[in-house]
Amino acid sequence: MAVSTKKSPDQSPKFLFGKINFILMIVGIIIISVGYLLMIGGYPEDPNVFNADEKYSFTRITLSPIIIFIGLAVEVVAILYKQPASN
Repeated sequence: MAVSTKKSPDQSPKFLFGKINFILMIVGIIIISVGYLLMIGGYPEDPNVFNADEKYSFTRITLSPIIIFIGLAVEVVAILYKQPASN
């Protein structure tokens, strides 16, 4: 008895994630990258002088972590999103 290994044309491979999932993942990675770029600091003019206003600015301490968390939330949505079944 021979077993046929040919696949019928209607049996296309099913992927775990769809196109929307990958788009959301890319968007999430971009948002996280922007958050980290906002966290990067500038080079001080005089390394012997500590500038607390530059080091502990609103952008670095508050805004950047919020943007990173938003990017992580987008990644979670990208993983959990399931497209409605098409008939």
